Amino acid sequence: MPIDAADPAFDQVAELFDDYRAHYGRASSPEATRSWLHAQLTQRRMAARAAIRADQVCGFLTTTIMPASLMLGTAWSIRDLYVVPRDRRRGIARALLDHVVREARAAGALRVSLQTETDNLPARTLYTEAGFQPVTGLELLTLESAPRP
Repeated sequence: MPIDAADPAFDQVAELFDDYRAHYGRASSPEATRSWLHAQLTQRRMAARAAIRADQVCGFLTTTIMPASLMLGTAWSIRDLYVVPRDRRRGIARALLDHVVREARAAGALRVSLQTETDNLPARTLYTEAGFQPVTGLELLTLESAPRP
């Protein structure tokens, strides 16, 4: 289900988002994470969906929509996907992924893309089983414009 900053489940999503960051080696910072996520959703830089079972958020997925300028359309990018460890291997990540792909198609998106670490085999398996394919011929480049917190 879509989650915005006013949704009753937002606080649970923010808590899981902080767990997700910690999973990737960032220091836990619940209030800063909540504030950042609130700003992203409120300013519509990002959208979030949550999987909820028995009134508990057990996973989330975030997206951004970007212009596909050469094709005069839009492309959706899946930015974050996380399921709490106790609920993994139950189809929650796949359900979130499939939901967003259907949503993107219904909105007329030309493509849905995502990225993950090359050594994240469970994620790569999920994504390829869902139909995502590696992109060849492109190079990801980045320029740090500010020190990381």
